[in-house]
Amino acid sequence: MPSESDRNFDPIPYGRQHISQNDIDAVTRVLQSDYLTQGPEIGKFEEAFADYVGSNYAVAVSNGTAALHLCALALDVNHKSKVITTPITFSASANCIRYCGGEVDFADIDPETFLIDIGKIREKLEAAPKGTYDGIIPVDFAGRAVNLEELRKLADEFDLWIIEDACHAPGGFFVDSTGTKQFCGNGQFADLAIFSFHPVKHIATGEGGMITTNSEELYQKLLKLRTHGITKNTDGFTNSIEDAIGDPQTPELTAQEFPKWYMEMQELGYNYRLTDFQAALGTSQLARADEGLQRRREIAARYANAFSGKNYIRRQAGVVKGHAYHLYIIEVDDRLGLYNELRDNHIFAQIHYIPVHLMPYYKNLGWKKGDFKKAEEYYSGCISLPMYPTLTDEQQDFVIECIDRFYG
Repeated sequence: MPSESDRNFDPIPYGRQHISQNDIDAVTRVLQSDYLTQGPEIGKFEEAFADYVGSNYAVAVSNGTAALHLCALALDVNHKSKVITTPITFSASANCIRYCGGEVDFADIDPETFLIDIGKIREKLEAAPKGTYDGIIPVDFAGRAVNLEELRKLADEFDLWIIEDACHAPGGFFVDSTGTKQFCGNGQFADLAIFSFHPVKHIATGEGGMITTNSEELYQKLLKLRTHGITKNTDGFTNSIEDAIGDPQTPELTAQEFPKWYMEMQELGYNYRLTDFQAALGTSQLARADEGLQRRREIAARYANAFSGKNYIRRQAGVVKGHAYHLYIIEVDDRLGLYNELRDNHIFAQIHYIPVHLMPYYKNLGWKKGDFKKAEEYYSGCISLPMYPTLTDEQQDFVIECIDRFYG
């Protein structure tokens, strides 16, 4: 192994995109085509992604946050709604409820999995009058799949919907009670699921997101909400032919068809569309998603082996069946010291996440330190190590060596 002075690495981030020549060719082809947006590439990407996760429908959108917002709108979240999510997630998982005027509640995490603790959700539901809560937003944090079969049973007991935040977990799965692999976003247990295509995610489109569902009703609502609340589906028009044509002198209006230009804005939607060149990039990236997933699992196994038995590790993301490994997280003492040591060696680890309830916005709503002790304990020592398919073994060995040297 080369000595530290012999190393000539570029900076090593915690995550990064991998853009191939096929990706570049796919985007170039669309840039030279007739459609930059609202063209055929959107449907191709949606169909390919639905097939990949095993859902009936997929709706491409501008980013993961937009996906969460549209899901909340499609489920009629409003100022009367109250929804439970995890405090260990990116704030968008909670913010989507606030966008619709709803109230956010949190349930603490299981410190062994870093996922929302289903037992804590049950405690919260049983302590409140039935009907207090409307839904749950579990997060497949770091790429580890929530057991949605178990969560669905709980949700049905209390008449709740589920939005699965699977931004970290395309290709991830859990094994259900029958021994079947249940892939994240397949719609078997959650009403809706969302994904992100930010550059550090498994599939990158620059910015972008996807919603998956098995409900045709929700799918049709999402299509309208994604595009200003507008529909061109003649079967759903509510205005008359006279209104559509706009010419009271036209004879025999009742015999006319709606003109091709006509469309109706039927509710207040948003412009949350994805472009065609982003969709083409996504389709190209999706073609090698399994290859990237396999490499992530190899990197995770190398980390797990390297840190096995090390007394400076409080807890780590071990090798878990079905884990998609968007992140590889360890918990340590003197996390700040390690973070700075890694940065001094041009290794740019990251912290995922500051508990949402301790963000000033949510503290102003009444949350405070001590409300979710497991989440706060996790935050005190968590650090995400470099994890992306193009990370080389030599680079990973250097990361491990720097950590060993810091604690040794």
